[in-house]
Amino acid sequence: MSLFPAVRREAKQCLRRYEMTRSLEGKTAVVTGGASGIGLAIAKEFVLNGADVVITDLQQEQVDAAVAEIGPKSSGVVANVAKLADMEAVYAQVMARHGRLDTVVANAGIGAHAPLQRITEDEFDRTFNVNVKGVLFTVQPALPLLKPGGTITVIGSTASIQPPAGMSLYGGAKAAVRNCVRGWIQDVKGSGIRINVLSPGAVDTESLRRAVALAQGADAVPAAVAKMGEGNPTGRIAAPSEMGTAAVFLASDAASFITGVELFVDGGMAQV
Repeated sequence: MSLFPAVRREAKQCLRRYEMTRSLEGKTAVVTGGASGIGLAIAKEFVLNGADVVITDLQQEQVDAAVAEIGPKSSGVVANVAKLADMEAVYAQVMARHGRLDTVVANAGIGAHAPLQRITEDEFDRTFNVNVKGVLFTVQPALPLLKPGGTITVIGSTASIQPPAGMSLYGGAKAAVRNCVRGWIQDVKGSGIRINVLSPGAVDTESLRRAVALAQGADAVPAAVAKMGEGNPTGRIAAPSEMGTAAVFLASDAASFITGVELFVDGGMAQV
C-alpha cells in the first residue's frame, strides 16, 4: 500500500509533462552543480520546458553522465564555482555556443555537519567558499550578459531560518546568501533582471539516500525517508522534480513581478 502514493505522484508528473507550457522556449540557462540531485532535476525541468541548459560541476565524468541523461538540449562544463576565473570561462563558453544567457540557477553547494566547539577553520572556509563566495561568483559575471527579463535563482535552504543542531555553518551560509539577494535586487534596480531564492527542505535525492544508508544501513532507507516526512504538513518529503518545477516558475514570465523573495518549497515545514 505504501507504494500507491508514489505511483500516483509519478502519474501526475507524467500528466504534467504532457500538459507543459514550454514556458522557457528559446531561453538559455546555466545550472551550477547540475550533475546530480536538485541541480540535475532543475536542469531536466528546464529542458522539458524548452530551454537550452548548460550545467557545471566538478568532475568531467559526472558532467558527461548528466548531459547524457538530460538529453541533446544540454551541455556541460567542468568548473569550480568558488573560482571567479572558472565561472567567467563558463559564461564565455555559453555565449560562444548559444549567443545568449537568459537565466542562471546558483545551485552548487555543500553541507557541513559540525556542532559548536568542534567547527574547524577548514570546515568554515569550505562551507562559505562554496555556499557564499560560489554564489557571488556565479551571479556577478552573469549580470553583464543578462538582458531585461533575465533571471537568477539562488538555491537556499530552510536552514536559513531553521538550522538543525550541528548545522550552524550551513544555515549561516544560506542566511548570508539570502541577505545578499536582498541587497542585489537593489543593485540591479532598473535592469529588468529578477533575483530570487528557492529554499528546499528535505528532498528525496540519491545523496540523501546514500547518507541514510551509510548511517543506518541500506535496508533502513525506505523507512527512514518515510519517517522524515512524518512531521511535514504534506506527510512526505519532496521529490527532486518539485524543486525543478518551482525553479521553472521563477525563471518564467509567469513570475515577472516576483523578485527578492525566498520561496520555501518545503511542504510547509518553514511555517510550522
